[in-house]
Amino acid sequence: MGTEIAYCGLICTECPAYLAKRTDNQDLRKQTAKEWSKGNLKVTPDQINCDGCHNHEDIFIYCEKCVIRQCATKKNIATCAECEEYPCKDKLEDFWSNFNIHQAKATLDSIHNSLA
Repeated sequence: MGTEIAYCGLICTECPAYLAKRTDNQDLRKQTAKEWSKGNLKVTPDQINCDGCHNHEDIFIYCEKCVIRQCATKKNIATCAECEEYPCKDKLEDFWSNFNIHQAKATLDSIHNSLA
């Protein structure tokens, strides 16, 4: 299993939904659904299945609807690091801040700097 980087910089191969699908791990699905269910957001174990956001099938339901994914797909780029607007405040920076995901930013910064 190689490293797959989501448009937003998350590393898919480290995501519980990705790992649960690859290993068919029911306990990981249950644990992740419980952890990801917050407030009005209810996640069920059967939703914890993902092949990474670059795929068109078997994508975690909330990733499937992700505005970052939709934007990057429309622009036909592998990650947001390739975008001329990187990093965009209204999508990426808000996402990283709201979910406290600093590693995703560091991943994309590294890719962006290697392209410069």
